[in-house]
This record gives sequence, C-alpha cells and structure tokens, in this order.
Amino acid sequence: MSLMEKAVVGTDRLLYRLTGGKFTIMSMSKQKGLTLITTGARSGEKRENQVQYVADGDSMLVVGSNWGKPHHPAWTANLLKNPDIQVNVGGDVRAVRATLLEGADREAAWTTMVAAYPAFQDYVAKSGGRELRVFRLTAR
Repeated sequence: MSLMEKAVVGTDRLLYRLTGGKFTIMSMSKQKGLTLITTGARSGEKRENQVQYVADGDSMLVVGSNWGKPHHPAWTANLLKNPDIQVNVGGDVRAVRATLLEGADREAAWTTMVAAYPAFQDYVAKSGGRELRVFRLTAR
C-alpha cells in the first residue's frame, strides 16, 4: 500500500501542477477531489494537499484519513492552526474556513463521508482505531 500511496500522490501532484488543478487522478474517477491550500502550522509556508471531499449543502466535508496511518495527516494540524484557507476544485480557487467537527455534527458528517467512500471506515481499523478528523469547509 505504501508504494501505491506514493505513486498516486506523486502522480496526482504532477497532474495538478501541469493543469492548474483542472485535472487530477480523482477527476478521472467518480471520486470528488480538491486541493487544500493551507499555511503550515509550524513552518508558516504554503502547503497543498489533494484530498477527497463530499459536498454537503453549501459546504464540503473532508476527512484526515492519512491512508489509515496511526497519526493524523499534517494538513489537519494546518487547518486547526490556520482555518482560513483556499481550496482548488477543478481549477476554481475559493476562499473557505475549515471547522473541526465534533459530537453529533461529526457523527452526521462521518456517516455522509462513509456512505460516499466506504474505505474511510477501513482506514479507522487500519489506523488502530484513531478517530479521523472531519472538517467542514464553508465559503468565506
């Protein structure tokens, strides 16, 4: 899985750069993907990460699965420290605010995410039971 992850992520980043975010691996499938454009929590530098999302009304939901690794992906720390970010959805760059969901809001969003992408449930088991961070992205 590690080799597959590296190949997918590397190829996705290359396609993203070459096409300005208009074409990625996810755009070739039925999955919805976007690029988070964040500020590094420790470095303060611009960071870009491609993730799956699910539209939820006027907002979007994203999950910090980290391919089922036991630790949260770094981009989730970036969102916690600097929640006002941009996203690139198919070449359309938008300003959004990321909100970490908890309690009933998280559970409802989690149900929506797993219905769209059942592999997220597998990532929980693979990670040793880590509660994956779920964020709502809303326009600002």
